[in-house]
Amino acid sequence: MWNISVASVGTEELGHLEMIGTIVHQLTRNLSEKDIKTAGFDAYFVDHTTGVYPAAASGFPWNAASIAVTGDVIADLTEDLSAEQKARVTYDNILRLSDDPDVNDVIKFLRAREVVHFQRFGEGLRLAREKMDQKNVYFTNPAFDK
Repeated sequence: MWNISVASVGTEELGHLEMIGTIVHQLTRNLSEKDIKTAGFDAYFVDHTTGVYPAAASGFPWNAASIAVTGDVIADLTEDLSAEQKARVTYDNILRLSDDPDVNDVIKFLRAREVVHFQRFGEGLRLAREKMDQKNVYFTNPAFDK
């Protein structure tokens, strides 16, 4: 049904993480002790030095529990759509706060990718609905109805 592999999606998303990690590294690699304290970066620095540690801006660390997978194509694609929009909003917010043109160029690129991903997942959702409707399943997982 799908022409896209999970590996290719995962590779692209890891590429996004790599770009963000590179930006964070470039912005923090030459911080002085005074810079670290002034920026409020000292608590993070104590735990991670200037290493890239995946966490929300609030400091909450990323973990796999944030990936919602049900095995139901409609539920999972809807979750994917939501994740892409949340990422786009995050990039929009970074652009509101950043005045660094080099950072902004990368963030704009990543934001554009989120828009494309949203469109592709929407296309996948439409195709899944059409396929399921052909069998009179009406947006449920047909594997459970045998």
